[in-house]
Amino acid sequence: MTVTKMSWRPQYRCSKFRNVYGKVASRENCYECVPITKNVHDNPFCAVNAKFLAIVTESAGGGSFLVIPLHQTGRIEPNHPKVCGHQGTVLDIKWNPFIENVIASCSEDTSVRVWEIPDGGLKRNITEAVLELYGHSRRVGLVEWHPTANNILFSAGYDYKILIWNLEEGEAVKMIDCHTDVILCMSFNTDGSLLATTCKDKKLRILEPRSGRVLQAANCKNHRVTRVVFLGDMKRLLTTGVSRWNTRQIALWDQEDLSMPLVEEEIDGLSGLLFPFYDMDTHMLYLAGKGDGNIRYYEITVEKPFLTYLMEFRSAAPQKGLGVMPKHGLDVSACEIFRFYKLITLKNVIEPISMIVPRRSETYQEDIYPMTPGMEPALNPNEWLSGINRGEHGLLRMFYRQQDEIRRLKEQLAQRDLLIRQLELELRNLRNSPKDS
Repeated sequence: MTVTKMSWRPQYRCSKFRNVYGKVASRENCYECVPITKNVHDNPFCAVNAKFLAIVTESAGGGSFLVIPLHQTGRIEPNHPKVCGHQGTVLDIKWNPFIENVIASCSEDTSVRVWEIPDGGLKRNITEAVLELYGHSRRVGLVEWHPTANNILFSAGYDYKILIWNLEEGEAVKMIDCHTDVILCMSFNTDGSLLATTCKDKKLRILEPRSGRVLQAANCKNHRVTRVVFLGDMKRLLTTGVSRWNTRQIALWDQEDLSMPLVEEEIDGLSGLLFPFYDMDTHMLYLAGKGDGNIRYYEITVEKPFLTYLMEFRSAAPQKGLGVMPKHGLDVSACEIFRFYKLITLKNVIEPISMIVPRRSETYQEDIYPMTPGMEPALNPNEWLSGINRGEHGLLRMFYRQQDEIRRLKEQLAQRDLLIRQLELELRNLRNSPKDS
């Protein structure tokens, strides 16, 4: 298989996402005075859903993270309550995709913990977790929720092992022990039947997670992989890493044949880790470098050239990490298709960045909001562990339409209120006017 070397020249083609632009939130809608962690671990250190924003913070004597209600923008008080039960530095946090009040964390203290956040946010420090999970012999660097099965959690440690936890039983039900060095990244396909991993041993692997069997493996000598992401239902993977010339590079792979990448493209000569974010609804890929201020975005297609450069969001402030809002938390009335929460350590600020498709019409844009996975799990833990694969898509399109209808009704209500005030003023003027003699 021949490797296609792509040029940096933008290839303009007919695409509804060619003019997508990034819009930074106003200062009053940012989060200020947040003590963002200075840890150099290559993780985003941020997790977000439609209710809460969670950020790993600096703390003395153990690890902690902040949980801020999404609407609580502005200055964050220094004594804001924290989740602070870990004895070591917190390395990764992830919200449960089906229960918005539940978050998992992992730490240098070798534990994985599951926490439940009250609806209104934290009123005091939380030190007692709902579950404390011990099974790794060294620090735990990654946690990942299963995308379709409820209460299934994966953790990857510096002991080169991946543990699968059944949270209904509170114990590990499987250990995957096929890696020979530290696991750098984990990514699931849409129904959770496949798990892709990158590792410090320079190998990209595709696993069957229940058995731990390695289905495909690529020995990446020319492209040293650091991050991997499945590209929806395209049967493709994308990796970011470093080329043999120490330039940052991305590569596109066929999940059924990892012998050679379909496409390799060099990005630049900077040294920061490239975080890939994929939106399977719009088939857009976002690349954000650690320490960069910009976010590049591409469109992925199943035919050549496979990867088309669209545009670049530019900013002078470097990012420590990025959180991504789930689809049901987006503002469809503004044609928002993606939203980042950018961690800026120089200012201790978290800055929302909305990716917007410019449209003149204010009505619901059905073509940019297809059906997408909802918040209802497709399987319970026992069903998934028994071998069932199911990737049901919740009808979030109906949710989008209802959200747009609510916005329209609110606008009508505001117009009626204005008309009522105008009529009341006219009536008052008529009553106060002198009567004709």
